[in-house]
Amino acid sequence: MTALPTVEFGRVTASLQGQQRAQSACVGSGDITQKGYEKKRTKLLAPYIIQAPGEDTSPHITVSSRYRERRSRRTHRNGGTRDDRYRSDIHTEAVQAALAKHKEEKMALPMPTKRRSTYVPSPIETRTPPDSSSGSEDETSVRRQSSGVGPPPLVNPNLQSPESWITRSVQGSSTSSSASSTLSHGEAKPQPQSSVFALCALQYVTVCLFLLLLVSTFTLLVGVPVSSRVSTKIQQLLNTLKRPKRPPLSEFFTDDSEEIVEVPQPDPNTPKPEGRQIIPVKGEPLGVVSNWPPALQAALARWGATQGKSPALTALDITGKPLYTLTYGKLWSRSVKLAYTLLNKLGTKNEQILKPGDRVALVYPNSDPGMFWVAFYGCLLAEVIPVPIEVPLSRKDAGISQVGFLLGSCGVGLALTSEICLKGLPKTPTGEILQFKGWPRMKWVITDSKYLTKPSKDWQPHIPTANTDPAYIEYKASKEGTVVGVAVSKVAMLTHCQALTQACNYCEGETLVNVLDFKKDMGLWHGAVMNRIHTISVPYAVMKACPLSWVQRVHIHKARVSLVKCRDLHWAMMAHRDQRDTSLASLRMLIVADGANPWSVSSCDAFLNVFQSHGLKPEVICPCATSPEAMTVAIRRPGVPGAPLPARAILSMGGLSHGVIRVNTEDKNSALTVQDVGHVMPGALMCIVKPDGPPQLCKTDEIGEIIINSRAGGNMYYGLPGLTKNTFEVIPVNANGVPIGEIPFVRSGLLGFVGPGSLIFVVGKIEGLLMVSGRRHNADDLVATALAVEPVKTVYRGRIAVFSVTVFYDERVVIVAEQRPDASEEDSFQWMSRVLQAIDSIHQVGLYCLALVPANTLPKTPLGGIHISDTKQYFLDGNLHPCNILMCPHTCVTNLPKPRQKQPVGVGPASVMVGNLVAGKRIAQAAGRDLGMIEDQDLVRKHQYLTEALQWRAQTDPDHVLYVLLNAKGVTVGTATCVQLHKRAEKIAAALTEKGSINTGENVVLLYPPGIDLIAAFYGCLYAGCVPVNVRPPHPQNLAATLPTVRMIIDVSKAACILTTQNLMRTLRSKEAAASVNIKTWPTIIDTDDLPRRRPPQIYKPPTAEMIAYLDFSVSTTGMLTGVKISHAAVSALCRSIKLQCELYSSRQIAICLDPYCGLGFVLWCLASVYSGHQSILIPPFELESCLSLWLGTLSQYRIRDTFCSYSVMELCTKGLGTQTELLKARGVNLSCVRSCVVIAEERPRLALTHSFSKLFKDVGLSSRAVSTAFGSRVNLAVCLQGTTGPDPCTVYVDMKSLRHDRVRLVERGAPQSLPLMESGKILPGVRVIIVNPETRGPLGDSHLGEIWVNSPHNASGYYTIYGEESLQADHFNTKLSFGDPQTLWARTGYLGFVKRTELLDASGDRHDALFVVGSLDETLELRGLRYHPIDIETSVSRAHRSIAESAVFTWTNLLVVVSELCGSEHDALDLVPLITNVVLEEHHLIVGVVVIVDPGVIPINSRGEKQRMHLRDSFLADQLDPIYVAYNM
Repeated sequence: MTALPTVEFGRVTASLQGQQRAQSACVGSGDITQKGYEKKRTKLLAPYIIQAPGEDTSPHITVSSRYRERRSRRTHRNGGTRDDRYRSDIHTEAVQAALAKHKEEKMALPMPTKRRSTYVPSPIETRTPPDSSSGSEDETSVRRQSSGVGPPPLVNPNLQSPESWITRSVQGSSTSSSASSTLSHGEAKPQPQSSVFALCALQYVTVCLFLLLLVSTFTLLVGVPVSSRVSTKIQQLLNTLKRPKRPPLSEFFTDDSEEIVEVPQPDPNTPKPEGRQIIPVKGEPLGVVSNWPPALQAALARWGATQGKSPALTALDITGKPLYTLTYGKLWSRSVKLAYTLLNKLGTKNEQILKPGDRVALVYPNSDPGMFWVAFYGCLLAEVIPVPIEVPLSRKDAGISQVGFLLGSCGVGLALTSEICLKGLPKTPTGEILQFKGWPRMKWVITDSKYLTKPSKDWQPHIPTANTDPAYIEYKASKEGTVVGVAVSKVAMLTHCQALTQACNYCEGETLVNVLDFKKDMGLWHGAVMNRIHTISVPYAVMKACPLSWVQRVHIHKARVSLVKCRDLHWAMMAHRDQRDTSLASLRMLIVADGANPWSVSSCDAFLNVFQSHGLKPEVICPCATSPEAMTVAIRRPGVPGAPLPARAILSMGGLSHGVIRVNTEDKNSALTVQDVGHVMPGALMCIVKPDGPPQLCKTDEIGEIIINSRAGGNMYYGLPGLTKNTFEVIPVNANGVPIGEIPFVRSGLLGFVGPGSLIFVVGKIEGLLMVSGRRHNADDLVATALAVEPVKTVYRGRIAVFSVTVFYDERVVIVAEQRPDASEEDSFQWMSRVLQAIDSIHQVGLYCLALVPANTLPKTPLGGIHISDTKQYFLDGNLHPCNILMCPHTCVTNLPKPRQKQPVGVGPASVMVGNLVAGKRIAQAAGRDLGMIEDQDLVRKHQYLTEALQWRAQTDPDHVLYVLLNAKGVTVGTATCVQLHKRAEKIAAALTEKGSINTGENVVLLYPPGIDLIAAFYGCLYAGCVPVNVRPPHPQNLAATLPTVRMIIDVSKAACILTTQNLMRTLRSKEAAASVNIKTWPTIIDTDDLPRRRPPQIYKPPTAEMIAYLDFSVSTTGMLTGVKISHAAVSALCRSIKLQCELYSSRQIAICLDPYCGLGFVLWCLASVYSGHQSILIPPFELESCLSLWLGTLSQYRIRDTFCSYSVMELCTKGLGTQTELLKARGVNLSCVRSCVVIAEERPRLALTHSFSKLFKDVGLSSRAVSTAFGSRVNLAVCLQGTTGPDPCTVYVDMKSLRHDRVRLVERGAPQSLPLMESGKILPGVRVIIVNPETRGPLGDSHLGEIWVNSPHNASGYYTIYGEESLQADHFNTKLSFGDPQTLWARTGYLGFVKRTELLDASGDRHDALFVVGSLDETLELRGLRYHPIDIETSVSRAHRSIAESAVFTWTNLLVVVSELCGSEHDALDLVPLITNVVLEEHHLIVGVVVIVDPGVIPINSRGEKQRMHLRDSFLADQLDPIYVAYNM
C-alpha cells in the first residue's frame, strides 16, 4: 500500500465531517465523479494533514520483496541526472502538469512480477555499440512544442476568423529546446532531478478502511491468506479499476443481434467544422526563362563543356575533411563513359543487354555521393531509369523483402554499385552475392572509372527534350511496410528544378551544404546540376562523430544554402560549445526538410537562440513540406531582413483529434504550436480534402489531406496501376459529391490546413495517423509526449515507436521503446506508468500496450531509425521479446457489449415450457434402448452379483483367460483365467477374515499399481463381504504431493484395512512417507503378494442387491474429493448395459489402456470381463512413457476390434508418434482391424485431439469413423458410450455468442464465432437423460443449454458422507423436476449440455437423439452476466503463440486470470501477454485481468487428464507457482 497521510482527527470539526458525508452521498448518487470527490476531499483535509519533519511528500510505489532484493544487487547510475539533450521545456511543462494532476487521483498500480532469470541483459560485447547504427531518418522526433505564446482573448469562441488561429510571435522568443528520438552524442551535465513526477496517489483514510474491509471480505469468501503477495497485487489492480472511467461504456448490444458492437452514439459536444468550403490555393506562375535547358542532362552537358573546372560536388571523409571534389567536367565525362558502357559494353558484341526505358537499381553507400551522381546522370544519359535503393547489409535487414517487391514491380534485373560496396555485400560461401529474400535475380555491375570504356570520338549520348517518360524511380515505404516506386517523369523532374530555382531564388555557382540523403527526396532535388551549384555532402557517419560538421562546412565555404533536418539543428546546438568562431552569416536559406512536422518548431527556435550570436539571421530559416508523390508541396521563401516573422498557430489537441482547427483557449497543456511551411510551389494548385472516403473538399477550419496539381510531381507508382489511380488521379468533389473540375490532383500524404495569407500549415502525415474510437491521433505527437516523461533513465537513445493494432473492432495504441541496459525495473515501471498518465491527460487517449525491449533490438531502417511496420509485425507475431510490458485494456477498450442482465424469474418454468411447445420446440430429452430381458433368464439371475458370475465362470469355463497384462516391451507378464482369479480372490478373502479380522460391510482400501493383483483384491473383498475402496497408489518420486490424497481417502472412507503389495507397504512405512503424513496411524496393512493357500469359510452373498458393492473416489476438476456408493444392482445393470452396447461376449478381445482407479476406467478394467466373459488385454498407461508404440502395437498384433483409452494416452501418441507413422508402417503396425476406439472421460469431447489422432494414424489403417468418446459423471459412471452399432458420432457447429446466453443455435461450419462440438457417444441402454434449467429445475427445449439430468438403474446410490449433508444427497441423486414429470427420480450430473435430433437413424429405425456435453457447471465462469466455459477461452489462448504449451483460466473477484505454460525460451514470456489479451478480447469479448506465465507442467492435471483449475487458483493466490512473469493488466 502507499504511504498514508497522518490526519489529526482531534482538529477535524463536526462541520467538516458533515461536509465529507454530504460529498460521499453525492458520489453514491452519481452527482459527482470519484475524481471530483477525491479532489474536494483533499482540499477539505489539507489543513489537518500533519507532515513529519523531513518527510518526503512524494508517494512510493509498492514493490515486491523479490524486487527489493534484486534491486539491492544492481548498480545505479550516479545520480538521477536528466539529460539536457532530451529537453523541450514547454512539452515537459505540459507533461509535468499532467502528471501532477494525476498525483491526487491515481492509486498505486500493481507492479508486474518477474522471475530473476527472465531477462538477462545480453553481455556488452554482443550488443551493438551505441554509435554503430547510422542516425535516424524517420524518427527524428525532435519534440513538438505543446504551447507557445498564449492566445489572444476571444469575444465569442464559436465565431473564429481564420486569423484567430494564428498568434503573432517573434521567432526565437520561446525558450523551448528540442528532444531527438535517436540521439547519441555527448554526455549531459547532471541537473537536480525534478520531483514533479509521482506515480502513486496519496490514499485517504476512508479509502484504506474500505480496502481493509474489502480484503477481509475476500478472505472470508475465498479463504486465501490476504498477506500473500498475489492477492495484495490483485487488490491493487482492482483498486485501479474502481476509478470511474473517462470514456463511458456505450449502451448497446441486444441479446440475439448479429452485431457484437455498434458505433457509439456521437457526442453532441464534439467540435464540428463551421467554415465555408475551401477554395483551391494557387501558387505564383512559373516564370519563363529564355535559356532554360530542354532537359536536365542538357544542363549537365552545358556546364561540363563551358564550366568544366567549376566544382560540382565535395565529399567528406569520416573525420569531416574534404575527401575529393568532383568538377562539372569530370562529372560529365564519367557520366558519358558510364552511359556508353551501359548501352554497348555489358553483353557480348552482338547483343544489347540494356535498352532505353529499362530499370536499373543504384546501390551506393551513404558515404559515396560522387559515385552515385555519376551513376544517376549516366543512367539519364543512357535513357535507362535509375531506381536508387539502400545497400543491403544482411539477409535479415528490416524490410528487405519489401525492397525485393519494389525491384520486382519495377522489373529490375541489373544493379550498379561501386567496387568497395560490392566487396562489402553479404556473400555465399562460394563468393557469390547472396540472393536476398524476395529479390529478383540481379546482375551486378561495378561503375568505378577503371571498369568503364571511353566512347569513340563520334559517339554522343542522345539528349531528347524532356517528355512524360519516367526519368527515375524513388522508393517509398508505406505505413504497412510495403515499398513502392514513385516514377518521376523527365518533364516533372525538369519543371520541379525550375520551380525550386524560382522559389529558393537559386543563382549560378552558389554553394549548398547538404546533410540529407542524396539518393532521394530533397537531398536529390536540391543537389541537381541545373544551376551549377557546388554541393558539399555531409554523410551521416560524419554527423554522428561530429554533429557540428555541417555548421563548420557552412562557415568554411561561406555556403549560401544549407539543407538539414530538425535533428541536425538539435545535435549542432548541443555540440556548439566546442566552437566559438563559426559564422553562419553567409546563409541566405536554412532549409528545414522536416519543418512540416509540428514538433520542428522547438528545434528551429532553440537553434536560432544559440546561433543568432554567430550571425544566423531569423528570416533565413525556411521550413518546407515534401512527399515522394507530390515532391515539394510548399516551402517558406527566404524573408526580407527586418520584416515581421511568419505567424504561429496554437491549436487545441482535442480539436485536432476531431479533425477541426480550434484555437486552444482552455488547457495550455493540450495545445499544439505549429509553424507554417510557406506558400505553395510556383505553378501548382493545392486543395485540402477529407483523408478518408471520397476526396471531398474540406471546410476552412477543417484538417485534411493536402492534394496538389502540378507538372512538377510524381506521376505513378511504377507497375502498380490500381494504387496509382487512387493516389495520382484524384478529382476533388464538393459537399454534394460533384467533381469541381477535371484536372487530376496527387495525394501528398500530408495532413494540414491553409492559414491566413494562403500560408500552408502541416500537422502530421497520413502514415502516422492513428484512428482510435473515431478520433485522430498523430504517432509523432505521442512519441513527443513519451519523450518528455524523463526518458533518460529508461529509454535507450530516445528510440520509441508508436503504432496501432486492430483489436476488437477498434484501433489500439501501442508504444514500444528500447530500454537502457542499466535501467532498473522500478525506473522502467515508473516511466511506463507516467507515460500512461501523460498521454491520457494530454491526448485523451488510452494506451493499450507499452513495451520496453532491450537496447538495439528493434528493426532499423537503412538510416538507423526504427522500422515501424516490422516492429508492429514483431509485436503481432510475438517476436518482440520485451523485457518489460504494461497492458491497459481496461482503460482503452470502451466498446465492449453491455453486460447481460439476467431476466427476473417472474415467469414460471411451466409457462416457459408451454412457450417452447407453442414455438414448436421439442423438450430436450433422449433415451438409450430398453435394457429388456433379451438373454436367458437363468444367465441374468446368475449375474445378479459379480461374485456369483465369477464362481459360475470358474465352474463352467475354468481355463478361459479373462485378463492378459502387458509390460512396456509388449510381453505378457501376467494372465488370469476364471479359476485362477477365483482362487486368488478366495485367498485374499481368507486373509481379510483371519489377518485383518474384518467384519462384513467394513471398508477396505485397495492400493495397487494397474494390474491383475488389483482385480483379485477387489473380488477378494466382495467374497469376504467387505466394501472395496480403490485408491491410486502414491508416486514414489513425489510422495509429498500424492501421499496426502491417499491418506485423505483412507480417513474419509474410514477404512478398516489396506490391501497392497510388499513394495507399496514399505513405501507407506518409509521415512519419506513420515515427512508427509502420520505413518503410525495407518489401519491394518495386509500385503497380498505371498498369501498362504486358504479358503474362506464361506463366500459372502449380499442379502439384497441394493447393498453397496464398492466406493468410487475421485477428485473432480474443481478439486473436490468425492466418493460415491455403487450398489450391486447398479454394478450388474452397468455391466449389462456395456455388454449390450459393445456386443461383448466370451470370444471377444478388447484392449484397455486406462487408469483403473475410478469411474468407467475401473468398471472396464475390473468388472466388465467377469460379467461378459470377454478377454481384456490390460496396458498400464505409465508403460507408454517408456514405449510410446506399446498400445498401438498391441492393437495391431492382437487384431483388436474394440479398445478403450484416456485422453492422456491419445495425447501421448499424437505428440510422440505423430511424426513416426512411416516407422510404424515399417514395423508392420496396421490398425485397420480397429472398429471402435473409445476415449473414456468426464468432460466435453476434445474434438481437436480426436481429429488429429484419426488424421495422423490414417496412414497405418485407422478408420476415420473409429474414434469416439464416452461420458460419465460422479452420479452415473457411464451415461454415454459409442458402442458397435448405431450411427457414427455426429459433430455440430454452435454459435458461441448464443451459447454464452445458454442458447443453442446451430450454424454452418466455418461461420464466425462458431464452436464445433462432438456427440459424447450413444446413450447406454436403460439410460434416460433430460436437459433442465439448473435454477428453475424445469425441463428445457432443445434450443437451450441446461444441466444434464440422468435416470438409470446404474445411477450411484449417493455420496459417501460429505460430512452428513443429506440435503446434497437428495439434491444430486434423488431430485425431481419442478413440473412435467414430477414422479421420476433423477440424478444431477453437474454438466451442461443439450440434445439435438439428428437426421441419422438408430437401430430401431427412429431418428437419433444426440447428447452434446458442453462443460461442467461448477467450472463455468460468470462474467459480464454471460456464461463462459474455460476450455473455450483456453483453446483460444493456446492458439495465440507457438510457445504456449497449455493454459488454464479461472476468475478471482470478477477478474479473469489466464495461466499459460511456456514451452519456448524465457525470452518469449512477455511476448505472450499482449497476444493472450488480444485473442481473449477478440474471440470472447473479455478483458484479461492477470496473465501468469509459468513453466511447463505447472498446471495440475488429474488422473483423467483434466485440468485442476481450482487447485491452480489456490496455488496462484498463495504465491506457490514460482511464475516466470505475472502481468497485471490495468
